[in-house]
Amino acid sequence: MTRYLISFDDGAMDHIPDGDWPDVGKAAHAVTQEAVDAGVFVFGAGLERQQSSVVTTDGLVTDGPFPETKEVIGGFVVVDVASRAEALAWAAKIAVACRCAQEVRELMADPETDEMLRRAGR
Repeated sequence: MTRYLISFDDGAMDHIPDGDWPDVGKAAHAVTQEAVDAGVFVFGAGLERQQSSVVTTDGLVTDGPFPETKEVIGGFVVVDVASRAEALAWAAKIAVACRCAQEVRELMADPETDEMLRRAGR
């Protein structure tokens, strides 16, 4: 199985009228439950709109995002599926539920980290 990040940009849902948010939430939770039931859901969340901080390799903390940043993630789901086609199918369901386009990116596998998590019982 391969993990994929399915995400949307901050502001991608700004077009949704206030009165529609309960329906969007219900649809998003239904897709999440479907992914959980299918055994492919790893984790997902929306990101709070707040100023981000960047910690550099020397420990310096700076505020961001920076002017050259055109887009930041507004929310995401990680799925663990057999193929890119399956990840795209989940992204299509999420796009309908959230009423916005979704970006799909394959996450690099890291067997050592997977082994660490297995030994930790996760």
